[in-house]
This record gives sequence, C-alpha cells and structure tokens, in this order.
Amino acid sequence: MKLIINGDPIEIPDTVTTVAEVLEHFQLDQKVVIVEKNKEILQKDHHSAENVQDGDQLELVHFVGGG
Repeated sequence: MKLIINGDPIEIPDTVTTVAEVLEHFQLDQKVVIVEKNKEILQKDHHSAENVQDGDQLELVHFVGGG
C-alpha cells in the first residue's frame, strides 16, 4: 500500500491497516505523536479504529528532546 507520509510517498506492507499499526511500523507507538489523516487531526484513542487506505495522506508529528 502506498501512503503519503509527511509529504513523501511511502510503501508500507498491506498488513498495516490502521493508524495505530502505521505508528507501530515506524516504531512511533511508544511516543507522543500527533496524527493528521487527510487534513483532519485524529484523537489518540481513535488510532486503533481508524483504517488507512492506499493514497491516504498522513502527517506524523512527534516531539524530540534536546538542548
């Protein structure tokens, strides 16, 4: 399946079917991540129920510490 993630076309396995699984695929499931799907911000508790389809656009924003 091809998704547009942060503006880049990215192929992910067809077994990845939800937003939560996308985060898991990119090892972001243990981080605080803001997810926008097709220009709509998703609530964190909806990530596991929100399906992704070929061509969906996702913006994934996570916070990085530093100093």
